[in-house]
Amino acid sequence: MKGVLFLCVANSARSQMAEGIARSLAPAGTKIWSAGSRPTNVRPEAIAVLREIGIDISGHRAKAVAEIPAAEVDTVITLCGEEECPVFLGKATRLHWGLPDPAAVDGSQAERLDAFRRVRDELRRRIADFVTRPGSSSQ
Repeated sequence: MKGVLFLCVANSARSQMAEGIARSLAPAGTKIWSAGSRPTNVRPEAIAVLREIGIDISGHRAKAVAEIPAAEVDTVITLCGEEECPVFLGKATRLHWGLPDPAAVDGSQAERLDAFRRVRDELRRRIADFVTRPGSSSQ
């Protein structure tokens, strides 16, 4: 595992949280990126729920897939649940962890934050498993 790319559509929530969590858990020297097919802005809820566990992604920005150095990516993990995931054309092992989009949750601020926390906690579980056993699907 040299370079891991997390992909979603907007690169605003799931993939940004995955990037932050993976950077905190991956072995030294592992490169971690996130990107989307239609990048928007990093969701403040994603920043807030990662801050709760000591991870700061406040300096992150949404990125397009084309901005990622394809030759350095050896694993691509798509996170789209109900929407169509972006395609990565580089040579890489591909995994799919379909997770619901917490940014799509309507309701109060507390309900939206709870949705982000559920996805954060699931990502943390899967990424912790993945970095200790890179060949696993971590589902």
